[in-house]
Amino acid sequence: MERREDMAEFTRAMKATHTILLPNMLHYHNTLLQAAFAACGYHMEILQEERNLPDYSLPYISSDYCLPTVLILGQVLAALRSGRFRPDQIAFMEPQTGGACRAGNIYNSIIQCMKKAGYPQIPVISLNAFGEEKHSGFTITPKLLLCAIAAVCFGDLLMTLYQQVRPYECRQGDAKACWEKWNRKLCADIMAGKHIFGKKRKERYRQIVRDFAGIPVRDRQIRRVGITGEIYMKFSPIGNEHLEKFLQEQGCAYRMGGFINYAIYLADSEREDRKLCGAGRMMMKGYDTVLRYLLHIQHDINRSIAEESRFVPDADFTKMKELAAPVINKGCRTGDGWLVAAEVADLVEKGYENILIVHPFGCLVSHVCERGIMKKLHARYPHVNIQTVEYDYDSARTLRESRILLGISGNSRR
Repeated sequence: MERREDMAEFTRAMKATHTILLPNMLHYHNTLLQAAFAACGYHMEILQEERNLPDYSLPYISSDYCLPTVLILGQVLAALRSGRFRPDQIAFMEPQTGGACRAGNIYNSIIQCMKKAGYPQIPVISLNAFGEEKHSGFTITPKLLLCAIAAVCFGDLLMTLYQQVRPYECRQGDAKACWEKWNRKLCADIMAGKHIFGKKRKERYRQIVRDFAGIPVRDRQIRRVGITGEIYMKFSPIGNEHLEKFLQEQGCAYRMGGFINYAIYLADSEREDRKLCGAGRMMMKGYDTVLRYLLHIQHDINRSIAEESRFVPDADFTKMKELAAPVINKGCRTGDGWLVAAEVADLVEKGYENILIVHPFGCLVSHVCERGIMKKLHARYPHVNIQTVEYDYDSARTLRESRILLGISGNSRR
């Protein structure tokens, strides 16, 4: 799909002069993704957290919009009002996965808000895998794709290891220091085009795993909490109001599934949709090739993690589908679809007896795909404390924290 004529274009010349601002969603991956874009000549910054974000966005959109839309638009407008950027030298980038939810329309909402706020000249770039809303100055080249895939892989690996070491470290801060050290090294690698594919990347995986495995830990009784849910609320500290920090303050060990399974889920869902629509043989071969590659890189990460007996990788995508089958049909691919049920089952298998399913209030997709599976989840895992936690911009923090505390009130385990 070509870019609409009424939209400001991100031109080739802007690549050298403009800063691209990206919403803060993937906390563990942000700096690595910045490095991936920088390696290809783009200057990217992650939008900073600001207070009272709904105050910026709600004058321009209906209060019925979901929380991710309210917060992302708020970040965009807060950046403009901050004075840190010149409107003629910035562009915004919004990831798009499509789907039936209003969050899938954030891209168009940002464009309309720019016009209403008096900034029609600011380009809004859609980051998607389907070639939609093209801009002459932004292209997903093979180099950018390889760098971005490496960023996601390394981000998932660091997140998985950090979350499994931090609660048990003998000296507080060792896990965070190791994460930050490798984050700096990997950013430099990606910028230089080193260790981003093949044997070199797998060698880096093993080095990282060994480094985390060398951190002294102690066995201790601790409450274990699994986190899943709507993708933005799950990963973004702005969306979930720093849920990880809150769980740390409660003395919990927590874990969330990586982003790679979500990426494979999106590709698999798109493949199934195209198949149902009668896609041709060549298109289906293309989807099969992409899926094989994604499954291959996931296998490399999981195998590297499993080489150290103290670490447990996420289940691979094929296993995730099997885990979800008794709870929800794999044909449910709206929003986060069957993946939430699969992540709950995977976390339960790994011994997490307290599960938080986070999602935005008022999101119909989340209510169907996340709250709608609660009855079956409770019946299948009666020994597990599974709770949904809803987030909204005008809900009381104490009420939400009480809900979280209820959701982590189960057993403590080693």
